[in-house]
Amino acid sequence: MNRILNMGVISCSGMAESHMIAIEKNPHARLAAVCDIDLEKAKKTAEKFRVDAVFQDYRELLALRELDGVVIVTPDQLHREMAEAALAAGKHVLCEKPLALTREDLCAIVRAARASDRKFMVGQICRYTPAFKKAKELVARGEIGALTFVESEYAHDYTGIIEPGTWRADPLRNGVVGGGCHAVDLLRWIAGDPCRVTAYSNRKAFPHLDYDDTTVAIMQFPGDVIGKVFVSIGCKRAYTMRTVLYGTEGTIIVDNTSPHMTVFKNSMSGSLFDGVRPINAPVLLPVSISSHNTIGEFNEFCDIVRNDKPVVTTAEEGAKTVAACLAIVESADTLTTVLPDYHF
Repeated sequence: MNRILNMGVISCSGMAESHMIAIEKNPHARLAAVCDIDLEKAKKTAEKFRVDAVFQDYRELLALRELDGVVIVTPDQLHREMAEAALAAGKHVLCEKPLALTREDLCAIVRAARASDRKFMVGQICRYTPAFKKAKELVARGEIGALTFVESEYAHDYTGIIEPGTWRADPLRNGVVGGGCHAVDLLRWIAGDPCRVTAYSNRKAFPHLDYDDTTVAIMQFPGDVIGKVFVSIGCKRAYTMRTVLYGTEGTIIVDNTSPHMTVFKNSMSGSLFDGVRPINAPVLLPVSISSHNTIGEFNEFCDIVRNDKPVVTTAEEGAKTVAACLAIVESADTLTTVLPDYHF
């Protein structure tokens, strides 16, 4: 495809606008249509981004013949319905995480994506965070040896943005599936699919919710690597996804909000380190701060569509991340060890 990619965005939320900016900044794409159930909000967004096609019903947006693809940035509960409709309309799809909230919906989306000749990509945004990309690169080239233990956390205080009746309060969404999927996907990306999960949770920050607000999961990864995920939507601290990767020859400490990552290694070369016990000398590597790098994410999507490249974060990949999250929730609810089911 040599021409400009015409894109529509379903939703006019803050995150949706981030995707719109990403589309605008890509020289090979054009924001052609926007949609939101709040029509006045949609009109204001359309005016802001100088878009003529504005809709309240996403089905009308999908009916635009000139539209090549869509970005779905709606509440998670709506992803299946909209993903299936977009693929049926012949559109390429970039769908925000989590892919869906139930196994039934995950399977339906995977089936629809497999049956379609359109590209379907899940927006696992942490894979585009500069610091996390650098950490994966260091692990892949053996800078810290073989992995022994990995941990990540999703610490995000939902005070003020979660109330009874809102989409985030839906018990199917759960803090683990809705937000903790970031940390779970990050560890899956680096260490592989966890094969065994044991989790514990409680509900003290938001007792009015229908699901627990704090969860810790211990997981076994391929190669006998141990892992841990901490999820809290009620913690009183700044938002972070602090991640630590321990290897036989070093350690990486990294997050998505700091201008550097810290690396410890058991050996360093050069006279600068003579007389220094390397393992106690942290190396601070500068990284760009872009915790929600929708520009990098959309650039990859656009390249995949225009040049007919394979999708990396496929529907199956998105489904596997949610499957691991559902195993965490099940384990915490039943106080048993759960084996995630990755067959879709």
